[in-house]
Amino acid sequence: MRVLIATQAERTHFLGMVPLAWALRAAGHEVRVASQPALGPTVAATGLPFVPVGRDHLLRRIMRQYHAMTGGEEDEFDMAEDRDEVLTWDYLLEGYRLTVPWWWRMVNDPMEQDLVALCREWRPDLVVWEPITFSGAIAAQACGAAHVRYLWGADIFARTRRRFLARMAEQPAAEREDPLADWLGARAARHGVEYSETLVHGQATVEQVPASLRVPTPEDLTYLPMRYVPYNGRAVVPHWLRTPPERPRIALTLGTSAAEWYGEHQLSPKDALEGLADLDAEVVATLPAHEQDALGPVPANTRLTEYVPLHALAPTCDAMVTHGGPGTVLTALTSGTPQLMAPNVNMFDTVLLSGRVRDRGAALVLDPDRVTPDAVAAGVRALLDDPRHTRAADALREEMAAMPTPADLAHTLTGLAHRR
Repeated sequence: MRVLIATQAERTHFLGMVPLAWALRAAGHEVRVASQPALGPTVAATGLPFVPVGRDHLLRRIMRQYHAMTGGEEDEFDMAEDRDEVLTWDYLLEGYRLTVPWWWRMVNDPMEQDLVALCREWRPDLVVWEPITFSGAIAAQACGAAHVRYLWGADIFARTRRRFLARMAEQPAAEREDPLADWLGARAARHGVEYSETLVHGQATVEQVPASLRVPTPEDLTYLPMRYVPYNGRAVVPHWLRTPPERPRIALTLGTSAAEWYGEHQLSPKDALEGLADLDAEVVATLPAHEQDALGPVPANTRLTEYVPLHALAPTCDAMVTHGGPGTVLTALTSGTPQLMAPNVNMFDTVLLSGRVRDRGAALVLDPDRVTPDAVAAGVRALLDDPRHTRAADALREEMAAMPTPADLAHTLTGLAHRR
């Protein structure tokens, strides 16, 4: 079977797809990854074959400029929003009017033509596409392949879409508008593909979030659960990480996406280290070199490291201070490590997922208006002093371990492709 992994050029989104890609290869299938040229070095480093399509998108550069001009104000449209009184027709319509041209179209249009041409030439049996790489769904249907959507976190996309369609149905016919269907339908028609909601949701959806952390989604959609297997790219485990710590270990890891997209973290690394300075613990801070240089002197209990594989670090920790990104959150939970989270309010999936892990008892979440050294210190002490948080994180670890493995899912996807 031939399988194409289709993704817009976003490193962290692609890395989450690698375990399934390698499970498919280990099962004997031929796998290729198609994305914009910028992702080429990242894909090549995984050992997977790469096919560049189209040209690089400019979304990240434009987003940084936008937030610099607006002073970092919060985005107007929040897909994590769950209050009916907020989710009016006007709110949802304006959100789609903003999101479709300034996000989804910007990352898809530059690769759509080449991706369709690749699928028609190579004839994959299955296309696995990153959840906003809608061009992957178009390309699959243009060549007759089966296709599935591959989520990086909770499925806020399907929940928001269903609410949008419900609100639209309530409007007079003359006042209805669907920016997503208009754009995606026009793109699909260029390749002889008729628009349907399958282009939005896939024929099935791969989801790595365990059932207890899921958001309610449409019952008519098919979900394929898969155990989260951490993959952070090429990694070398340093000697100090192979030696058990002599006192409690706290990891500070704030990810890269938020700072690259918005220019800063929700939690200042300097403030976090200041808050943790008086703890009788080893604090491991994973920060790129330029952020380390900006810190100046650090507390004596701090170990600075530019990079360390998170899946190797997390099991050695008693608690972690994180930004709430899905990859980081799920990696910590695979080892049953409780977290103190400071999610960026502009990154909707981090806020939602952080809240759901908190509600399960496996995390505490910092108030975005009180992200201070004292708040960090109090939060970490609470995680260390109250064993209920560790027990809750361990319960989530067990729930995730019971989910189908990437190898199990590879077998399921083989059957899906053969039934097309």
